Amino acid sequence: MRHVTPSLGTTRSVLRLDTVDVTHFGCSLDDVKFMELKTRRNYRFIVFKIDEKEMKIAVDRIGQPDDKYDDFTACLPPNECRYAVYDFDFITAENCNKSKIFFIAW
Repeated sequence: MRHVTPSLGTTRSVLRLDTVDVTHFGCSLDDVKFMELKTRRNYRFIVFKIDEKEMKIAVDRIGQPDDKYDDFTACLPPNECRYAVYDFDFITAENCNKSKIFFIAW
């Protein structure tokens, strides 16, 4: 599922993230932080950047569980590439608490 999030102020791609496999991009990812976000909900978001020297994807910023969406967008540099996962909590029309993890290419 691909859509544009207008609240970011730009046309950036946002994908719903059920599983992550970045090995086909030719980089390695230390996925410990992502697994902590996914299974333990330790973080609200994780922002990644590409370390070109070491050819790996490195953690740039981590958001605490009580951080808001505005805290997340403030971490994104206006003219640099970043990748992020964001743990979005919401309440359905049936009044059920839900959470979805999104992958954002910035």
